Amino acid sequence: MPLARRTPHRLGDPAIWFFAVLIAVLLLLVANPILRLVWDSFHTAEGQWSLQSYAQALGRSRNLQALLNSLYLGAAVTALALLLGVPLALAVSRTNMPGRGFTHLSVLAAFVMPNFLGAIAWILLAGPNAGWLNRLVVELLGTAKGPFNIFSFWGLAFVIALYTYPLIYVFTKSALDLVSTELEDAASIHGAGKFQTMARVTLPLVLPSIVGAAILIFLEAIALYGTPALIAIPARINLATTQIVSFFQYPLQVERAAAFSMPILLLTIVLLMLQRRLLARRGYVSVSGKGGERRPFDIGLWKWLLLGYSVLVALLTVILPLAILILASLSKAWGRGLSLDNLTLANFHSIFFEQLTVRAAILNTVLYSGATALVCVGMGICIAYATQRRITPFPTFVQFMALAPVAVPGLILAIGLYAAYAGPPFSLYGMGVLIVIAFTTRFLPISVAASSAGVRALNPELEEAVRILGGGRLTVLTQVVAPLLKKTLVGAFILVFVICTKELSTAVFLTGPESRVVSVLTLDLSEQGNYETLAAMGVVLVVIVTIVVGIGMKLAGRDFMLRRS
Repeated sequence: MPLARRTPHRLGDPAIWFFAVLIAVLLLLVANPILRLVWDSFHTAEGQWSLQSYAQALGRSRNLQALLNSLYLGAAVTALALLLGVPLALAVSRTNMPGRGFTHLSVLAAFVMPNFLGAIAWILLAGPNAGWLNRLVVELLGTAKGPFNIFSFWGLAFVIALYTYPLIYVFTKSALDLVSTELEDAASIHGAGKFQTMARVTLPLVLPSIVGAAILIFLEAIALYGTPALIAIPARINLATTQIVSFFQYPLQVERAAAFSMPILLLTIVLLMLQRRLLARRGYVSVSGKGGERRPFDIGLWKWLLLGYSVLVALLTVILPLAILILASLSKAWGRGLSLDNLTLANFHSIFFEQLTVRAAILNTVLYSGATALVCVGMGICIAYATQRRITPFPTFVQFMALAPVAVPGLILAIGLYAAYAGPPFSLYGMGVLIVIAFTTRFLPISVAASSAGVRALNPELEEAVRILGGGRLTVLTQVVAPLLKKTLVGAFILVFVICTKELSTAVFLTGPESRVVSVLTLDLSEQGNYETLAAMGVVLVVIVTIVVGIGMKLAGRDFMLRRS
């Protein structure tokens, strides 16, 4: 038999065409909005090349002050998140503190809690006039007013840090889990005390991971919109994200918004490159400790102090906010406080049977988040398989394109998506499919990174056995690779789903009356002062997300969110 008949032409393989279409979709998703963003920043609304948008966006002192305020906020949030996350990671991973399982679950709960709901809860708790904590202090001490004011710079930084610190915890704990106890034992043998060992041996080993996570927290803080919209705007603190949103008020100034976002985009790219280099240095940790023994470090009575700190953090991040949201959702008027004649279920009846907008927003959030998670997992495993097994040409470039949205803050990506898809020829503005496209573009890197790590761990001999028996690439992918990576894919699905339910920055410019999601509706209800309905909607959302996370933990294990690669 001639060789040409025994070896089919490469173009006759359906898998090649499948992956070619996949790459074309990837380019449309990622390259199109980013290129439109850059293009619009150098053009006028009439399409003429100009630097006028940069002069107008960056030439006003108010706009520059907004950028500086965002940098200050990023630094403050990062410092607070380090204070919250690092001690908890040390306590859970390296010490004999009791209640380590409780602490780990409380961090997971803080991760699940949407930032905008946490902000609403803290407005109810620490608002300067009607906040429940302030009223409690006034009643107990008889003072004229309470000491807390969430509508301040440090109030804003505090609330953002409460719901971003899980990232610090995850990075630090993952690194600490790889450090061998033998290194600490060696330090003790040479006379080092417990805290000296921790300060001079343990923490330096995981310092690159801590700094890498701190960079991500800084970038998250300067690009966040939901919490600043709820707290910074009433407090008259002008930030970069609130300034960008002001460009979308009448008259619409997309080109000016694109130009104003360029410094943040460049800063993000530079810091992410720095973070990547820092984490690349983490290799020496696993080399020296991965195969060694790891056992809890006996810290004596300090373990009770650490336990108290863990309970305090859980109280601030999860217990108090959830309690106030539940109480507000069951109240006729949250400002009247806790009393039997103020309790009602009318708010839940209202959102399910009367307020169609709220019910539609909840359904949209679940539907768009589920659809996005499915698309991300499907595309993620296909891209990971194609690039790791070098099926497509230029696999490094394809993987770079899939991970590129990491370098684009959500609000800035939303500007690019608006410019790319809102007008002709797509005209998708206000449609649910645009929200799914936006979420998929934003969170595809999570699925690609998780799937790539899984595919790298598989021995190619399993796939070659199927190929020898006549199976094609698609058969290998669907019948071998995907089933073997089932837990990885379930974990990626849960992560993407949870993050989508919390996402506001990307959705704020793209939703219409029929495609509104809970995060966007939260801003509207907050402006109306309708906190009882808002709290009921938030409680329902938290219950739905908790059920999904519970199912995910059952299928993928409780550590599905821990970064291992």
